Parts: sequence; C-alpha cells; structure tokens
Amino acid sequence: MLHHMMASIPFEVLAAPNDDLQTDQLADWLRQIFGPLFLVIVSIVAIFFLFTREITRFVQFIVLAIGIGVVFYVPNIIETTARAIARALGVDLT
Repeated sequence: MLHHMMASIPFEVLAAPNDDLQTDQLADWLRQIFGPLFLVIVSIVAIFFLFTREITRFVQFIVLAIGIGVVFYVPNIIETTARAIARALGVDLT
C-alpha cells in the first residue's frame, strides 16, 4: 500500500531538496505583504494625531513614516542594504 502511494507522488515532490538559499524574490514578497499593512497603520495613526490635535507629534510621525516608506517603496534599497550589511559582516557574496 505504501509503495503505491509513493509511486503516485510526483517526482518533483520526492526529489532531493535544493539546499541553495533562494532569496531572489524575497524583497518583492516583503513589499507585497508589509507595504499595504504599513500604509494602513500610517493612515490610522496619522488620523488619530490629527483628531487629537497633536500637530507636533503628527509631523514627527510623518517624517518617520516617510523614512520607513522609502525602505518599502524605493526599488533595490532592501537588496543594496542587505548586501552592505553582509559585506560589513564579512560574508562572501560570490
């Protein structure tokens, strides 16, 4: 019975795993998940600050949000930063 079940599983599933770390699309995946979530959180907090009339905190928050938004929406900044950190730690990138 087990032999018949194993024979029905496609070869790609049974093949040996590729142990190479694949991070080609990791930055895009993170942008797809955290980008919209970031915008929702920024909107809610900004509306809260405006309704409570805390203009100074609102301006500070917007400056911080713009800085963080650059990380999510500027192309290749995550990859460039990751490579710089890896080089600083002495990781071989070849």
